[in-house]
Amino acid sequence: MRKTLLAGFIITLSVAVAPACATKGFVREEVGAVNTKVDTLGGSVEQTQQRVGQTEQRIGQNEQRIGAVDQKAEAAGKSAADARAAAGTAQGAADKAQAAATSVGGRVDAVQAEVRKLIYEVTLSEDQGNFRLGSADLPDEARARLDAVVNDLKSKQQNIFIEIEGHTDNTGSAEYNEQLGLERAEAVKRYLYEQHQIPLHRMNVISFGEEKPVAPNNTRQGRAQNRRVVVKVLS
Repeated sequence: MRKTLLAGFIITLSVAVAPACATKGFVREEVGAVNTKVDTLGGSVEQTQQRVGQTEQRIGQNEQRIGAVDQKAEAAGKSAADARAAAGTAQGAADKAQAAATSVGGRVDAVQAEVRKLIYEVTLSEDQGNFRLGSADLPDEARARLDAVVNDLKSKQQNIFIEIEGHTDNTGSAEYNEQLGLERAEAVKRYLYEQHQIPLHRMNVISFGEEKPVAPNNTRQGRAQNRRVVVKVLS
C-alpha cells in the first residue's frame, strides 16, 4: 500500500514539475531570441550613428569649401572693383591730358597763325555747290577749286602752310557738329595729300562746328553758307 502511494506521489510530482521545466526552457529560448534581436538592433544603431557621423563630417567639409569659395569670390569682386576704380582714375587723367594737349595745340596754332602771313583763303560752302547737309563728302566742285588753288601755289614756288577749318550750321547737337566739321576739314586735307602730294606737316585741320556762323541759321540759305570749309594759305 505504501509503495502504491509513493508511486502515485512521484507521478503527481512529475506531472507538476514537467510543465514548469518546459516553461523555463521556452522562456530561455524566447529571451535568447530577444537578446539576439537586441544585439542586431544595437549593431544597426551603431552603423547608423557612424553613417550620421560621416555625413556630418562631409557636411562640415562642404561648408568649409563653400566658405573658402565665398571668400575667393569676395576677394575677386573687390579686385574687380579696385580695377574699375583704377581704370576710371586713369581715364580721368587721360582726359585731362588730352584737354591740356588740345589747349596747348590751339595756342601753338594761334601763335603760328600770327607769325605767318595770310596769302589768301578759299571757302568751300554748300551755297556754292559744295558740302551738303550732314555730309563730309568732298564734291567735284570743291575738288576743282582746290586743284586751282594748288596749281597757283606751284607756279609761285612758295614755302606755304595750309590751315583748314571745318564749319557747320546749328542743325544737331554741338558735339555732332564739331565732329562733322572735323570730318569735312579732314576730307580736304586728305585730297590735298593724296591728289597733290602736299606734305602732311604743312597742313593743319581744326573744327569750329557751329561756333562761327557767317550767316543766320534761321534761313535755309544762311545754313547753307555756314556749312563750309575754309582753306587758308599762309606763307
